[in-house]
Amino acid sequence: MTTIATSTRNERTGWYFYDWANSAFSTTVVTVFLGPFLTAVTEQAAGCALGAEDCDRDVHPFGITVAAGSYFPYLVSLSVFLTVFVLPVMGAVADRSAHKKRLMAGAAFIGAAATIAMAFVTGERYLLGGVLFLIANIAFGASIVVYHSFLPQLGGPDERDRISSRGWALGYLGGFVLLALNLVAVQMFGIADDDQRTLDIARWCIVSAGVWWAGFTLVPLRWLREHPATDHPSTGGSVLTDGFRQLWRTVRGLKAYPLTLFFLLAFLIYNDGIQTVIALASQFGSEELNLSTNTLIITILIVQFLGFGGALMLGKVAERIGAWKTVLISLVLWTGVIVAAFQLPAEAPVPFMILGACIGIVLGGSQALSRSLYSQLIPKGKEGEFYGFYEISDKGTSWLGPLLFGIVNQVTNSYRTGIFALLIFFVVGFVLLLMVPMRRAIVAAGNTPPRVL
Repeated sequence: MTTIATSTRNERTGWYFYDWANSAFSTTVVTVFLGPFLTAVTEQAAGCALGAEDCDRDVHPFGITVAAGSYFPYLVSLSVFLTVFVLPVMGAVADRSAHKKRLMAGAAFIGAAATIAMAFVTGERYLLGGVLFLIANIAFGASIVVYHSFLPQLGGPDERDRISSRGWALGYLGGFVLLALNLVAVQMFGIADDDQRTLDIARWCIVSAGVWWAGFTLVPLRWLREHPATDHPSTGGSVLTDGFRQLWRTVRGLKAYPLTLFFLLAFLIYNDGIQTVIALASQFGSEELNLSTNTLIITILIVQFLGFGGALMLGKVAERIGAWKTVLISLVLWTGVIVAAFQLPAEAPVPFMILGACIGIVLGGSQALSRSLYSQLIPKGKEGEFYGFYEISDKGTSWLGPLLFGIVNQVTNSYRTGIFALLIFFVVGFVLLLMVPMRRAIVAAGNTPPRVL
């Protein structure tokens, strides 16, 4: 059986603070500014003046015809396709390395640098913006893989829901603080009837997230402790080449943990829907509902603020009825969110904000508890590798949802229909998660189940 992990308060606080640091990217960049910003840049490249209604809205990167409104969703899908090859390897390397903090720092600083470089995405440089986003999002995922692999070392089976919920809650609070500062910047320097000025402010808000991400990453680097590397047999090569070989052995051995794989499949499906809603909410609000940037930012602030409380609240609920049941309840609520989003009236800020409040309450808890549930299903010593697969559909990374959304939008020319199509992810994910025998799955992975599930 797995031994109960011990950690200091400083170490856990340092771990929480990486959620505070990286949430700036997932909130300010992916959720709020980058979708509308890159869509506007892409429309300029398609020959549309800012604010123009009648023009050719297609671009042709590398000879491929892409609707300007579908460019960002396609980029998100491409970034996740690429992470399939990067993140599991990163996890395997992390398991073999005695320097996890260095790996996390390297990925974090690369992602932050690419985010800061968005300062150069001006005029019609939509391709540069796309490349920088790919680098930032993949590096973001790689850093999160290493970050998550610390969780089983921070607490025992009955502690992880609470630890994970606190980290996620602090992440929402950090995202809220930076987004609030960005809202002040938009109010002070943005001009409602000057589209170019608004675009410039959006770009610098994106840059601020990179600075925030890099700066606050220094806190976990100071307080987290390195743990001994997992005792994997060496093949005489470097940590990287040994990591590739170990990953291949893990992939071949996955059939030994079918219930863990079944949970992972359920998570990849329902969380793909969650991440798609997060990534495309601003684009949906601006393009389909004709809402102002200020409305979008205020709504996301509501989501972040209530996400902080929601993560802690659902963490408390999980202590009483179990994390598995709590996640299932949250997926029912997510289904209601999608149905409500489809019916939202255009140019009506208040209903959009109310829906954002509902999202905030269920968002943090569903993600934090999924993370801690998965930690119970990982064989000891393989945390990095298994979280590498998990991260394929974690913060800011999803591919089926954006791909479906992009295709539906391109075929129907309707963001509303694209959002409604996401309903399938929550329904299928709920059914699959309901079918997972959690207690038996945890024991099968060699771990001790928590008191309640």
